Amino acid sequence: MVPVRTVYPTVALPLSLSNLSVRTNFAVRCSNLHPQPQLDSRKLVLSVKEKLEKEHHSLPVGTNGRDDEDLILWFLKDRRFSVEEAVSKLTKAIKWRQDFEVSKLTEETVQVVAKTGKAYVHDFLDINGRPVLVVVASKHFPEAQEPADDERLCVFLIEKALSKLPAGKEQILGIVDLRGFGTENADLKYLTFLFDVFYYYYPKRLSQVLFVDAPFVFKPIWQLVKPLLKSYASLVRFCSADTVRKEYFTEETLPPCFRD
Repeated sequence: MVPVRTVYPTVALPLSLSNLSVRTNFAVRCSNLHPQPQLDSRKLVLSVKEKLEKEHHSLPVGTNGRDDEDLILWFLKDRRFSVEEAVSKLTKAIKWRQDFEVSKLTEETVQVVAKTGKAYVHDFLDINGRPVLVVVASKHFPEAQEPADDERLCVFLIEKALSKLPAGKEQILGIVDLRGFGTENADLKYLTFLFDVFYYYYPKRLSQVLFVDAPFVFKPIWQLVKPLLKSYASLVRFCSADTVRKEYFTEETLPPCFRD
């Protein structure tokens, strides 16, 4: 995961709550923060850091570790600055990264499944400056690869996409090309894994997901998956390949598979 530049805003809340107003200089909704005269995110980061050191001392340190202040701040934002919730979610995320051995994923370790062309990070950003992760559903055959290999490719590509984030950008765009999709390509387990990874371990990193030219056979699958995605389902937009061309890329930056 690429660290986000640490900014420690101060949110001042009035002592009187009769006319509650929140003054903030960062783009995160703070309406659900617990009222305090001075709510300093720097102090919250340190609180999380201290609790992790005290209660989860065995967790690794360094980049994406329990003392990574950029990571801590990101999870605090995700959990609306609740220290307890941030500690809980961050602990799980760090343990998962350790168990999944995210730091050991390389082009070489995923090259066999990557050669199928079923998923890749596009060379160019979209018109909104977001890195683009493309999934070609018609090239995904659940029976052909081990689920663990597909999962490692998924995580490797998320990490790769995040490494391409320009300064000031924090989210990526996902495109699922459903042209040519058939029942033999259906994989509810993998699709659920993908969204679970974004929710639990890369929260707020996914800006939008485009389901491109979904065939009729995909509709019942979507009806099964949609309830499992909860709020993440709102990130999904069903659209055409022509929409992708016209609204998300220029002629120079369009992914090759949409140059038809």
